[in-house]
Amino acid sequence: MSAEIDLHPEQIVAAAVDILRESGLDAVSMRSVASRLGVTPPPVYARIGNKNALLDAVAEHFLADLAPTLARDELWPDYARRWTSQLRQRLTSAADSRLFVQVRRPAYLEASRPLLKCMRRDGMDRDRAVRACRLLTWATVGFVAMDHPPVSGSARRDRLAGSDPAGVTADEVDELFSLHIDYLIDGIGRDS
Repeated sequence: MSAEIDLHPEQIVAAAVDILRESGLDAVSMRSVASRLGVTPPPVYARIGNKNALLDAVAEHFLADLAPTLARDELWPDYARRWTSQLRQRLTSAADSRLFVQVRRPAYLEASRPLLKCMRRDGMDRDRAVRACRLLTWATVGFVAMDHPPVSGSARRDRLAGSDPAGVTADEVDELFSLHIDYLIDGIGRDS
């Protein structure tokens, strides 16, 4: 085993992310991360904590620097669409949505700060803006958690996207996500 004293939390998280992408959430353990890093498990525990702390750190990794840059004249509904799209992309890139269903609230709170700031800038009061950020986050996380591999083929032109009981195509999933977020933004706008 290598020199365990030089182990940094960022290395531990990076190894866990690699394992997650290669083999899924069930393969991420303190032992598998230690093995990947060429160390024994005790220094991994000493630097990161327990498995729950490791999974929290991995989730925070995916949510870090999530928010796209806000254009100067961009209104909150347009920014919210881009923000939720970016959140969906990040969650999907993790390859296992179960990780994000159990993430602690501070990781999502930090990721949504730019969206909250945009809403407040556009005149939404604090309570409504916080609630709107929460609803958009939950809607996106829930969508990703329920998203299943699309069926192959193409959608029938005479059907609404998502109306085929056999499933949805990849294009329909994207269309349904946009529609899902638009419905929510319209409702938030009416509430405000």
